[in-house]
Amino acid sequence: MQLRPEPPERVDLLAHSVIGAAIEVHRILGRGFLESIYEMAMIEELRAREIPFESQVPIPIFYKGTLIGEHRLDLLVGGELVVELKATSGITEGHLGQALSYLKAGAFQLGLVMNFNVRTLKEGGIKRVVSSG
Repeated sequence: MQLRPEPPERVDLLAHSVIGAAIEVHRILGRGFLESIYEMAMIEELRAREIPFESQVPIPIFYKGTLIGEHRLDLLVGGELVVELKATSGITEGHLGQALSYLKAGAFQLGLVMNFNVRTLKEGGIKRVVSSG
């Protein structure tokens, strides 16, 4: 089994701050809303906490050197942490694979997949994704 390199401590600190913001959003809203509602709430919470972020960041997708499309990241925190928001019955391998592909396409090391449609975020609502390079 190959160990993935850990991201720098500053990125882990960003992740910790984002998780705190997400817990607050979930505490107030609970589950049952659309992903877009959680995204807007996260934007407000990150602003309130003065955590630097961008939303709906375009990431170009290349195939053999040719631009073939783009994807939009839900949130890019501190220019380094990819945050994908979900409101689904559970985080799947497909969601994790999608996040990993975004990390690779944007040359990022760490991503968080957050599913707000859970009883508590601490119980399966957050998955950490690390790029192998």
